[in-house]
Amino acid sequence: MADLKVFRIHPTDNVAVSVSGLKKGETVTVDGQEITPQGDIPAGHKMAIKAIKKGEDVVKYGFPIGTAKEDVAPGTWMHTHNVKSKLGDLLDYKYEPDKAHHSDVKLTKDYTFDGYLRADGRVGIRNEVWIVPTVGCVNAIARTIESQSQQFRTEHIDGIYAYSHPHGCSQLDGDQERTQKILSGLVHSPNAGAVLVLSLGCENNQVALMKQVIGDYDPERVKFLVCQDVEDEIAAGVDIMRELCVYADQFTRTPQPLAKLTIGLKCGGSDGFSGITANPLVGSIANKVTAAGGTAILTEVPEMFGAETLLMNRCKDKATFEKTVKLINGFKEYFMRYGEKINENPSPGNKEGGITTLEDKSLGCVQKGGTATVMDVLSYGDRAQEQGLLLLQAPGNDLVAANALAAAGCDMVLFTTGRGTPFACPVPTVKIASNSRLAAYKKNWIDFNAGQLLEGRTMDEVSEDFLQFLLDVASGRKQARSEALDKHELAIFKDGVTL
Repeated sequence: MADLKVFRIHPTDNVAVSVSGLKKGETVTVDGQEITPQGDIPAGHKMAIKAIKKGEDVVKYGFPIGTAKEDVAPGTWMHTHNVKSKLGDLLDYKYEPDKAHHSDVKLTKDYTFDGYLRADGRVGIRNEVWIVPTVGCVNAIARTIESQSQQFRTEHIDGIYAYSHPHGCSQLDGDQERTQKILSGLVHSPNAGAVLVLSLGCENNQVALMKQVIGDYDPERVKFLVCQDVEDEIAAGVDIMRELCVYADQFTRTPQPLAKLTIGLKCGGSDGFSGITANPLVGSIANKVTAAGGTAILTEVPEMFGAETLLMNRCKDKATFEKTVKLINGFKEYFMRYGEKINENPSPGNKEGGITTLEDKSLGCVQKGGTATVMDVLSYGDRAQEQGLLLLQAPGNDLVAANALAAAGCDMVLFTTGRGTPFACPVPTVKIASNSRLAAYKKNWIDFNAGQLLEGRTMDEVSEDFLQFLLDVASGRKQARSEALDKHELAIFKDGVTL
């Protein structure tokens, strides 16, 4: 496939994707039909392979990604100038499980990784000691305690980190609850061997309220400090960190089955190849993890718009279907409350990379979830309780969504990209390039190259290589590129009045 010029994803598509860039006047062959591009078409962008009349569907992945704004001939570049979204108001949905395409993945071997078994039965892939502030006022104190506590790190402690955020005070009702749930989720993360919850003392998010949200916890693993209650909060914090590091030091890596792994699924800075290479590759990993009894969590709800029925029909039952309908329409209502368009594809990078409409991105995006049955739907800040494929309420914003995945209990986040990004979140964030050019150009950001799928390698071959890489990351034999970068800043989804 190294000399492939265009790629038609589905037999019913009336557009094909330019693989390496097409020049005006050159001839290409699509399914035995010779087509001449009417102008230059950048790599990752779409070319009409049939005549499409104004108002007719533009079809990619076998589904409409919008309609033509004008009559177009074969060879026409199809993008934002001549394609418009079909998305709009809230929709009524019908549960049609007979139309779903479910996976029937049979694993041929038992996959294992070396992880940290926790008292509650979950398994972490890092054994770190975390400082979680209840309020942004103590961020600097948290970082100072972190710095002075590095002396307590041992060979069994993978890192000591303080997290910063600007929230926890001047928030009300549901907005404050969002912050509390995210912080609580991080307190419970299996990647945290021990946690110091650091408070100022006068904030809205009082320790007593945080404890209610946190629920049951081991007092040896989770400790609290209210800065206004002690004379020297730095010294007091360092003393507590000494105790927490002694507790965390008892954990060592032991062999664990793939069923104990929880992965988060996210994409950002997509291009026209994301839905052909990187997202289907991650979907194949999600299929394997869930087939083994593990958990995969798919998020970024706005990038399900236009592809939501593919997920709805795979729900395990009618109740889960109804939760998915609420997930989709609830997020549309959030857009509408602020007067924003439901069909907005906000990223200039997405458009430059060949993504034309939100449906175009969504149909590629949901492929990260593979084809497993949807077992549950989580609200923002919820922690995963079920195993299998789960859906999580969060926006498309990379940092907010990745932090929500970490708080939901993910051991790692698999992040596909056609543009590249250096961001990190509290858990290892593995970056998968959709094309070989990006993988070669940004080696300091990218962990794995899915562009191999356009260069002759099969999905089975690349998927097996990628899974082995992920097991190495999970076992601590390798680090994600993002782990070499700063991961101290939390991004929390705010929706409410600030006092």
